[in-house]
Amino acid sequence: MALLGLRPGAAAAQSTAIAPVRGEVTEAGKGTPLPGAVLRWLFDIPDANAPVITTNSDEAGRFTLVRPARAASRLVVQALGYRPDTLAVAATGAPYLRVALRAGQELGEVTVTARGPAYSSLTPANVQVISSRDLTKSACCNLAESFETNASVEVTTSDAVSGAKQIQLLGLDGSYSLLTVDNQPALRGLAAPYRLGYLAGPWIESIEIIKGTGSVVNGYEAISGQVNVKLKEPEKTDQLLFNMYGNDLGKFDINLNASARISPKWSTVLLLHTDHLGNRVDRNDDKFLDLPLATQFNAFNKWKYLSGHGLVSEVGLGALRETRQGGQLGFRNTGDAAFLQNYGTTQATTRYTGYAKTSYTWPSRPFQSLGLLLSGTDHDFTSRYSYGYQTYHVGHDPTLPPALVSNRTSRRYDGTQRTGLATLLFQSALGNTAHVYRTGLSFLYDDYKELLSDGRTYLIETPAEAYAREHRARRELVPGAFAEYTYQNSRNLTVVAGLRADRHNLYGWQVTPRLNLKYDVAKNTVLRLATGRGFRVANPIADNAAMLASAREFVIGANLRPEKAWNLGGSATQYFTALGRPATFIIDYYHTDFQNQVVADMYTSGGFIIVDNLVPGGRSFSRSMQAELQVEPLKGLQVKGAYKYLDVRTTYDNILLPKPLTPTHRAFLNLGYASAFDKWRGDFTVQWFGQRPLAHVTSTHAHGSGQEYTPEMAPRYAALNAQVTRAFKRLELYVGVENLTNYRQPNPIEGAAAPFSPSFDAAMVWGPVFGRLTYGGLRYRIE
Repeated sequence: MALLGLRPGAAAAQSTAIAPVRGEVTEAGKGTPLPGAVLRWLFDIPDANAPVITTNSDEAGRFTLVRPARAASRLVVQALGYRPDTLAVAATGAPYLRVALRAGQELGEVTVTARGPAYSSLTPANVQVISSRDLTKSACCNLAESFETNASVEVTTSDAVSGAKQIQLLGLDGSYSLLTVDNQPALRGLAAPYRLGYLAGPWIESIEIIKGTGSVVNGYEAISGQVNVKLKEPEKTDQLLFNMYGNDLGKFDINLNASARISPKWSTVLLLHTDHLGNRVDRNDDKFLDLPLATQFNAFNKWKYLSGHGLVSEVGLGALRETRQGGQLGFRNTGDAAFLQNYGTTQATTRYTGYAKTSYTWPSRPFQSLGLLLSGTDHDFTSRYSYGYQTYHVGHDPTLPPALVSNRTSRRYDGTQRTGLATLLFQSALGNTAHVYRTGLSFLYDDYKELLSDGRTYLIETPAEAYAREHRARRELVPGAFAEYTYQNSRNLTVVAGLRADRHNLYGWQVTPRLNLKYDVAKNTVLRLATGRGFRVANPIADNAAMLASAREFVIGANLRPEKAWNLGGSATQYFTALGRPATFIIDYYHTDFQNQVVADMYTSGGFIIVDNLVPGGRSFSRSMQAELQVEPLKGLQVKGAYKYLDVRTTYDNILLPKPLTPTHRAFLNLGYASAFDKWRGDFTVQWFGQRPLAHVTSTHAHGSGQEYTPEMAPRYAALNAQVTRAFKRLELYVGVENLTNYRQPNPIEGAAAPFSPSFDAAMVWGPVFGRLTYGGLRYRIE
């Protein structure tokens, strides 16, 4: 039974592809479960173009195998050290098979000569998988670097001071895509500005990118899609993995994964990570650090219990401590006065997480299960930024006009978030597994406390008004209920319809409907349609934290209303053979239309960032189209090419304008080569970015001119990355180059020579800051 977050295949999109054929594999004469047995369909009419449909038996010997879209009445079962068997399977119904394999001769070495497609042919939602092998094609020191060989997700640098990075999906900021870890909502709210650095790359088993609103089981926040990160499983990962990385900026990363199978039922994995950059680097000679000095210590421990009789339990605990210091080369964090002498920034984060998951599957009804999922987070951070502003000062002589005076101070942004989430989930079938339903209850607790202070005081402001202006607090209590029905006719149609209702203590009832449909037009042609509604409560400062590294003043509207949007889209996937090898072509289109959005306006008044709800009658939408081709022209050579078109616009001060820093056109090419036995691997990636609009701190758009306003555009550019890996029995050595052509944004920090002036802005970053980066590392593993 696939329960949320308890096993692979439980992702929001994947969990709906419930197979009608289930059973168990045991050792003949003993009845001992055989985990890891391979089951695959034997087609009546062989077809090399058809996608391979296989599965493996789990720790209890049980398996679930989806029926193929074309005729197949026989099932092949194989296990290492046992004689294979072939079973006849009824063409209709939902049989439960019991397979007993006899001990036989040991099999010789098996060499994998083909890999599964990145785009699943089984899931009703549009799901792309970044495998653990894909993650080794680049440095992948953390989650932010895990998307470099992927065309669906863009990773952008937030600003030129903090080094933070954000993702974009369907042209929308990462806050509109639900980030889950093992299918549990994670790294949300105040963690958003730096969350991509909180998950180490070697911890990750795979990443699922789901476009569209997805399943109601995971909550109501997903608007543009979901990114689900699967961490290493205790019972399946290597006993030991040691990874070390270093680059020519002076940064190093060290990772250690250690797992143990304590008993047939108990297993654990310990994931450790640290990184450090202590070198002051200024390659563009603007007297600012190209990357902040930073140190992180991160640990996560996961325990898993498998009873063998339907009960599965998992517990995980994590802790993180990170510090950053950026700004001018001369800045030293020696106290309050340091922020007035030189421009500087500091950030410190302490984070604790924990979760517990328990599920029970009825032994006599393997399609029926009950699960309880609990998680909690304690996130605490402090940050400080040098800040300059101007005031009018009246001197001793009242006959003279007021003088414009420049002031130096520091801007503080501190926050805490306490989050608790509980989900009770039940899954079963109506008659047979062609009709499956999931239903459950959830409860979300979010307690936010934030402080944003720029050191300014106003004569007309009382102490109570000043406190209210600087402090923001919000406590959310959200009980909810959901239900989801899946119909699968085992041939060519899957329909997933879901509905959830949540009672928000601040905003009342919120109803979230969602629908996913998959139709196999032919044996290798898949069409998908997805539509649904999303809802989220914005965090206006955290969502725009990059703007703290500028002279902009935050102006936040009172009584902000939650964001609501509809997403409608679909995709067409064609699997075919090119030059005798499998190939895939996929094209998709998604339209996101906001009923209400919290808009960060940087156009209307350059010296301010005005954060408020979309004006009455205003529009905000995103249109995303992507076409991608994956082929293998030569044995061992894989080629991926993609083109993406984005049209993202919002009404700013009654003028519909493109969203700043979002390119309209983007192209992507990845070449990956692997020699025999994977001894040598090479990867080359080109990412081309079209023009994107800018909103400078010193500019404003035209009001009432009668002419259409055209923002200044950043130039087109391309980034080239390359990596070579040499593999030995247990050791891999790799070297690589990012930004091979050494392309740089000419002035990533506007007003760098006068950082306390109104023209200072480090947040309009559209290109590389520090130029070419070379790196090297090693991976040592014991399986």
